[in-house]
Amino acid sequence: MTTPLTLTPGRRPDGTALLTAVGEIDLSNADALAEALDRAPGQVVLDLTGVEYLDSAGLNVLFSRAGRVGLVATPLLAPVLTVSGLAGLTTVEGL
Repeated sequence: MTTPLTLTPGRRPDGTALLTAVGEIDLSNADALAEALDRAPGQVVLDLTGVEYLDSAGLNVLFSRAGRVGLVATPLLAPVLTVSGLAGLTTVEGL
């Protein structure tokens, strides 16, 4: 069973690709996140403000794309992003 996750592509005012995620990111839907990020051209900002849960499968997707993905997150995800080391590899807005 796949955990509910909505991924909506868009653009930021400066033209940068934006992917907005809402729901939970886990093993059941990490491939969908990877595919959506890979479809975005160049640098992409992933808005995680609507994400309530992020497990190691989701982190793996983000680590492997840290060079081209910036994050927008809430304090809820701060411990996961900080302890995992991902916050040190990419830009994280909102922490």
